[in-house]
Amino acid sequence: MSVDALTILDRCEVLARQSSDPDGIERVYLSPEHAAVNLQAGHWMYEAGMSTRLDAAGNQIGRFEGETPGLPALLLGSHLDTVPNAGRYDGILGVMLAIAVVDRLREAEAALPFAIEVLAFGDEEGTRFGTALLGSRAVAGTWDPAWWELHDKNGTTLREAFVEFGLDPEAIGEAAHRSGDVVGYLEAHIEQGPYLEEGDRALAVVSSIAGARRFALTLIGEAGHAGGVPFHRRHDALAGASEIVLAVEKLARDAGCIATVGRLQAFPGGVNVIPGRVEFSLDLRGETDFARDAVWAAIQAVADDTCDRRGLTFEVEETHNAPAVVASPRLQAVIGRGIQATGDAEPEVLFSKAGHDAMAIADLTEWAMLFVRNGRGGISHHPDEIVTVDDVATALDAFEAAVLALAETYRSGAHATPAP
Repeated sequence: MSVDALTILDRCEVLARQSSDPDGIERVYLSPEHAAVNLQAGHWMYEAGMSTRLDAAGNQIGRFEGETPGLPALLLGSHLDTVPNAGRYDGILGVMLAIAVVDRLREAEAALPFAIEVLAFGDEEGTRFGTALLGSRAVAGTWDPAWWELHDKNGTTLREAFVEFGLDPEAIGEAAHRSGDVVGYLEAHIEQGPYLEEGDRALAVVSSIAGARRFALTLIGEAGHAGGVPFHRRHDALAGASEIVLAVEKLARDAGCIATVGRLQAFPGGVNVIPGRVEFSLDLRGETDFARDAVWAAIQAVADDTCDRRGLTFEVEETHNAPAVVASPRLQAVIGRGIQATGDAEPEVLFSKAGHDAMAIADLTEWAMLFVRNGRGGISHHPDEIVTVDDVATALDAFEAAVLALAETYRSGAHATPAP
């Protein structure tokens, strides 16, 4: 019997047990938990009729040949890593849906004019090393050698982690796909927002993905005794950071962008010591790069003014920069046809404010995405992520129908054109 929605949800549950956090879900790049889910996903890929391999970046890949071996491949994928205290479906559901689609095609003995490769990316979130999309960037051929010196909270560099995982850093280029060997990329993902739930819709076509930049920011002032230093002589880094954090929210809201300070730490951290140093993060997203970058410029202006008034120093390290990307109209139409095959005559179209592996794969080939309703207000990056059996069943039908629709157009000669 082919894989059904209940099996997909059971598999998500199995993967959720692979966690470094005994009280929640946390699974980071090149960890023992990453190795365990790769092994499990590879087993399910094999059961679905795929040959499997671990690529040079630690991504687990399964390949299902088309009507003749060696044809260019349609890529289906998402990621298996998580944020801290994660839910069960962000990324993982997309990989499980892709495997299930191939399993259905195998059972139907479908003869496709292209191969299918299912990619289970090892790092999308950037949780361990602070730079996101490492797995999909390796596949796209946009790996930056400067990343080798990134390090985790324990001081382990990315290069060292590769070696510990059994990978050869010098072979990273072998993970890259050639554009001529790729038909396109389709990704299924939970929405990570409330709009499908509010509209009582199960699925949507994704039109574009927000451009995102991430920063590690530091304010340096002067520590001192909380009782001994009068206000007019203080250089309080935390008070200055508070001004900037509030400005981040206002400036982004006014510009229609999204900005989040997710981490903030004051040093030395004593209750009776004026903070002399504050380190905090900034995640900034916009539908266009122009709008996003304009907000960043305004944030910098506020930071400069705050530092001038308070006698502080502002240091900036950019840890991630991904441009906004627009889905291929041709492949959007394929996803739309897949949704229509489930009985939704006018599919919803949504812009994704969250980032996805498709952002990196856009440098390799055309892409499109299928959103699946996420209940409880669309909450994500949280244990309360939830999808229903009915929605997963509908998503599986739509994803399979989209692949078959692409096969029909591809066979007729309307090939997807890889991005430069």
